[in-house]
Amino acid sequence: MSRALDHSLLDATLLHLLDSPHWYVGFSGGVDSTALLHLLTRWRRGRDDVPAITALHVNHGLQQQAAEWVNHCAWICRFLDVPFKALDARVEADGEGLEAAARDARYAQFEAQLGEGDVLFLGHHQDDQVETLFLRLLRGAGVEGLAAMPAARRLGAGRLSRPLLDTPRSALEAYVAEHGLSCIEDPSNGDTSLDRNYLRAEVLPLLAARWPGYRKTVTRAGDHLAVAASALREARQLPATQFSCVGDPGLPVSSLVEPDSETAAATLRDWLKLGGYPAPDALALAEFLRQLREAGEDAAPRLDCGKYQLQRFQNAVYLLLTQDNLPEALPELAPGQSLTLPGIGDIGLARAEGEGVWLALDERPEVAVREGGERCRPVARKRSTSLKKLLQEAAIPPWWRDRVPLLQLDGEILAVGALGPCASERWGDVGEEDEASWQLYWKPAVAPGFD
Repeated sequence: MSRALDHSLLDATLLHLLDSPHWYVGFSGGVDSTALLHLLTRWRRGRDDVPAITALHVNHGLQQQAAEWVNHCAWICRFLDVPFKALDARVEADGEGLEAAARDARYAQFEAQLGEGDVLFLGHHQDDQVETLFLRLLRGAGVEGLAAMPAARRLGAGRLSRPLLDTPRSALEAYVAEHGLSCIEDPSNGDTSLDRNYLRAEVLPLLAARWPGYRKTVTRAGDHLAVAASALREARQLPATQFSCVGDPGLPVSSLVEPDSETAAATLRDWLKLGGYPAPDALALAEFLRQLREAGEDAAPRLDCGKYQLQRFQNAVYLLLTQDNLPEALPELAPGQSLTLPGIGDIGLARAEGEGVWLALDERPEVAVREGGERCRPVARKRSTSLKKLLQEAAIPPWWRDRVPLLQLDGEILAVGALGPCASERWGDVGEEDEASWQLYWKPAVAPGFD
């Protein structure tokens, strides 16, 4: 069986991904990821068109041996001549349990590494696929859930790829043994109090004894369900994504309140999947949709989904990332400088042609956010107005109004992100001899995946 598992198995997947800027491999050090990393390094031999490969190891800090595992993975990567990066994940158990929390933390770390067009390879195999299908069946999943894990999907700015989904675990075990590869054995894999481990250790061996070929047939059933799910999505004609004035992606409220509840829930799940986001809990989603239908137009129902939230504002339901806390002290912003600020996004001062905010190169305006009581006069207006009213009139969503960056100098507001420059002593088409014209730009930290 090990001879059948050759690096050429990856041709169908990898040949279509050669234009990616960077390849990453999720590398836990276990059998699955060790086999995948070794297969990838063999596949790239003698080729000069393969993107750079980096192995990513996520340290969840949940096992005493965690530091040893980091060292083991680093050693394997040195042996294979693959750059290695260890990532520390903060795992906070919630209502979904520790296993789900660790998975969410791991994927968050992976997603943060991916640039535009990058690919992350994971070593999920056929047995993982079968286990996932059974677990979802036992939880009452619908057609979409029973399609189990896709071979590829979006992940943040990049793509996730699972090239070993048709390969059984036994073939990977034989492969690492044949090549003398040392692997980590996570002791938690023997903990049958965890659903997946119980299924693997107690239930599936009974199925194998009666139906030895169950992996292939169950996988085939999952493939059929994936085709059915895809056909249903196409038949539903997913509505076009609309965006808030700041760039938050969303769906029209009408697409979620006019159809029956099951169709509305399926529409929202399909849309979330399009952007690479997991579906909410079914009961919580049903309650959220009920509130959308029954609440008045001014109401703002909100559904907390862990890594993101869904919230109504005006005529749409928007997807919001769980917002980072603002820095305790906001920085100064030098002319020509760009910054990325948690909870705010990317801001900077760029040269302007003609009218702008005139600043000397050694001046340092402050970045601030609204605290209440601020007033300014946008250059297109004749009178000063409260900043709160200006943001409301501009339809800035409520969750951004205390995070819109302000540019201040000597207590005067020079510009407001999303609104533009304000009338001030520094605004105009001519400045002092040592000054230049600048403009504030702001790219909000909105949820990606719907560009």
